Amino acid sequence: MAEVKILYFAGLREALGCPGERLALPAGVDTVGALRTHLAARGERWAALDAGRNVCAAVNQRMAAADTPLDGADEVAFFPPVTGG
Repeated sequence: MAEVKILYFAGLREALGCPGERLALPAGVDTVGALRTHLAARGERWAALDAGRNVCAAVNQRMAAADTPLDGADEVAFFPPVTGG
C-alpha cells in the first residue's frame, strides 16, 4: 500500500496539534485534493483542511494544485498562504 509523508505548517500545525504524519493512501485518494478531503473528513479540528479553506499545498517541495497526482512515495505539505511586503 502506498504511503505518503504529510507535513503541516504554521497555523495548521497549531490547529491540528501535530507537525505531520505518515499515511497509507486509501483507495481513491490519488490527488492532493482527494487527500485534503480525506483528512478533513476526520472531523473537528481537521476541518481546517476543508476545501473551502484557504490552504496551500506542495508535493515534494513544489507548489501543487488540487488535481496534482500522488504516487504514494510523496511528501505532501499543507500550509496557509504566505504574504509578504
